Amino acid sequence: MPGIVFDCCVISNFALSGSLSIINGIYQETSCITDFVSAEILKGIRAGHGGLTAIPEAVKAGWLKELSLISRKEKTLFGSLSISLGLGEASSLAVAACRGFRFASDDQAARREAGRLDVRLTGTIGILAKAVRLRLCDIKTADRYLGKMIGHGFYAPVRSVRTVL
Repeated sequence: MPGIVFDCCVISNFALSGSLSIINGIYQETSCITDFVSAEILKGIRAGHGGLTAIPEAVKAGWLKELSLISRKEKTLFGSLSISLGLGEASSLAVAACRGFRFASDDQAARREAGRLDVRLTGTIGILAKAVRLRLCDIKTADRYLGKMIGHGFYAPVRSVRTVL
């Protein structure tokens, strides 16, 4: 199974809602963040968002991989994407495009760029819906996680995962 690379918003939503286990359950051995996203997470932890500590713990545990831009192609694409996107989104999308990974983002500009690059996409709501379909949690639990995400500032296009099932 090809990898999936998460931007800061999506991985943070799951960490802050206490549902990072859903990411591990769906994307076992294929979950990745870039070192730029890791840096954003560390800034969030320093700013007092303690729930984010689950992300570096997942990296330390080994089920969430931290990647760096390696190839010239990735670095070049990152350079052009970072003009209009944040560094986390730009690095994640560059990795996804160059390595054939899925890209997990809720950022509209990043999603538009992903579409332009023919990169497969998902986002927070799509992942919650997939968790329900795979029976990793029921709709009530998914909606409870979504409510916690919203409580932490996530702008959700729906109030219930049922809407997209």
